[in-house]
Amino acid sequence: MSYKEIYEKTNQLYEERLVLVEDRIAQIADQPAVKEPFAQYFKDIAACILKLKNFKKDSGFNKEFYSGFLKENYGKNYADPEYAVKMLGKDYGQILSAVYAKTADCVKTVFQGDIKYLCIYSELIVELYNYFEDSDDVNAAEIKACVYSFMHDYEEIFSEDAIGKMLDPAYDYYTRLVEDADVSKDDYLYEYGLYVGNNELMSRKYLASLTDEQIRSMADTYTEGYRIGFITSNKDITKKSVVQIHYPLGFERMVKAAIENFKKMGLSPVMMPCSTSVNKQYDYDHKEDMALWMDKAYVEYRNECLHNALEKNKDIACKCGGPAVIEIFGEEPFAPESKSENASYSDEQQKLSVYMTSRRSQLINQYIKGEERSFTIIAYPVSDIGDSYEEIFAETVKINTLDYILYRDMQQKIIDVLDTADRVHIVGTNGNKTDLYVKIHELENPDKETAFENCVADVNIPVGEVFTSPVLEKTEGKLHVSQVYLNELNFLNLEIDFKDGMIEKYTCTNFDDEEENKKYISDNILYHHKSLPMGEFAIGTNTTAYRMARVYDIAAKMPILIAEKTGPHFAVGDTCYTYDEDNMTYNPDGKAIVARDNSVSILRKEDISKAYFNCHTDITIPYDELGAITVIRHDGSTCDIIRDGRFVLPGTEELNKPLDELDAQNNK
Repeated sequence: MSYKEIYEKTNQLYEERLVLVEDRIAQIADQPAVKEPFAQYFKDIAACILKLKNFKKDSGFNKEFYSGFLKENYGKNYADPEYAVKMLGKDYGQILSAVYAKTADCVKTVFQGDIKYLCIYSELIVELYNYFEDSDDVNAAEIKACVYSFMHDYEEIFSEDAIGKMLDPAYDYYTRLVEDADVSKDDYLYEYGLYVGNNELMSRKYLASLTDEQIRSMADTYTEGYRIGFITSNKDITKKSVVQIHYPLGFERMVKAAIENFKKMGLSPVMMPCSTSVNKQYDYDHKEDMALWMDKAYVEYRNECLHNALEKNKDIACKCGGPAVIEIFGEEPFAPESKSENASYSDEQQKLSVYMTSRRSQLINQYIKGEERSFTIIAYPVSDIGDSYEEIFAETVKINTLDYILYRDMQQKIIDVLDTADRVHIVGTNGNKTDLYVKIHELENPDKETAFENCVADVNIPVGEVFTSPVLEKTEGKLHVSQVYLNELNFLNLEIDFKDGMIEKYTCTNFDDEEENKKYISDNILYHHKSLPMGEFAIGTNTTAYRMARVYDIAAKMPILIAEKTGPHFAVGDTCYTYDEDNMTYNPDGKAIVARDNSVSILRKEDISKAYFNCHTDITIPYDELGAITVIRHDGSTCDIIRDGRFVLPGTEELNKPLDELDAQNNK
């Protein structure tokens, strides 16, 4: 079965309904019979639906459809909650803005030939419109109840579609698009329905200019990282038949070569394309829209629907090998505007959100077992990074293919010293206020065991870190970084204080109001948890990547994937071994990596809901803000690994060469 057959079957259920509702939508778009200020809202959203009904797979449609969401036009669009509330009042503006955003999102499905979402959202708009026709009796509670019923009633379909597209290669619209794409032209980019901006156009153009050998090398690095990830974690890739390919628009030439490689491994692709955001403020404004209809009953039903969808797809879920991700970087760091008009979770809803996320993660792991799957991630720049885009791209390719053996051996020397530690002391410099002690796992048999993983270029490309799961008890102190870009958000002067490995307090300087700063961190780093453990302590060794970031002045634009390799980093949330703690893995020297748990994650043996937080955010201190990393042994003796931003351990001198070159260049 292919996507055409899947959608032909489901479309039969909605074709007649869509025909019936289209006439009503056309009437609303032409001359709405409701009073202002609501008439214009319904006229605009009806016009949006008609655009989707009459879409064209060309640049003209893409530009026209997305123009209203661009930063310069967004402030006069009902998709902007601030504008919607201004025009319609808060009681109606928030919920109708959320409906507008959901309706516009149907563009992704109609382009694939699936009319279902266009139909049901059109029906929702007509139902809401009918309430407003009798404006004397309409009230906000009825409108919210209508949306609640819609979200609840269609949740089964939402879940089944989401899981099918996540697991089943039969949903092959994007696979065929990539395999058939004429990458010498831009035309195919407009067949996605996703936003196509300069980044997508320039990525397509630049990759088209590369030789077949260069493209093959990029694809090989990517797919080999995935294959080797199974080997290093002692997992059998031959049991898997599906790989989830996450990729950005414009990279189809590389992805096509990668699909060929994966097929040779016996893996069929599930394609998950993305494009750069049309407007990150728009995304931010709607990230908690679920608050408008979330309650306990809805959450429980949503989890039930997910469970049923996974059960329905269990035969293919067990064959899923995990994601192979191509990330992009280079966009301007985003500092969101905090708007009172945006929907936001209440305290009770925050607890429900944490519970829902945890339960859904457990369900997915039940069917796609963590101890059997792997992954890989690699990153490349986009044109927003600046005038040196092509140079930076070429440098990134080099970074992604650095000498595996050289780094493996130098990192092993670092691990050998770290394995003697009781604690590690990390101190900042040049205004960095970090003063942190990290407790290291005890080794019962140092000849056969290690507390640190020697991370080279497999699942986590590029090469360049050693990491551990810290002992939480006696891990304490302050972590500070002057600026860091996390989950596409910019944090200024981020400070996190730990006590017994748990976050005790936190702040930043993004906003004038301290409560706004704390909420910003709570929402986007703690994800509404009261506290999080330090799930990882690592030392990044990729000084070449650090040098590139400084030479091209792109440190703030570097992705976590690369940035975490450019200094020590500390992850808050789960460990790196989440759902995989009991699957022992080994370093290249043959030693077993035994620091896989902490006192929180071990609770999975008693109550899995208490063990995991379903988040893992890396926070990196750059070398120029690093005073020292010092091993403190049980007998009180010490040994520096880094001092004044330089590796001082014998055998690691090679790591300082890019840093010395950078200093020499800066001093010219």
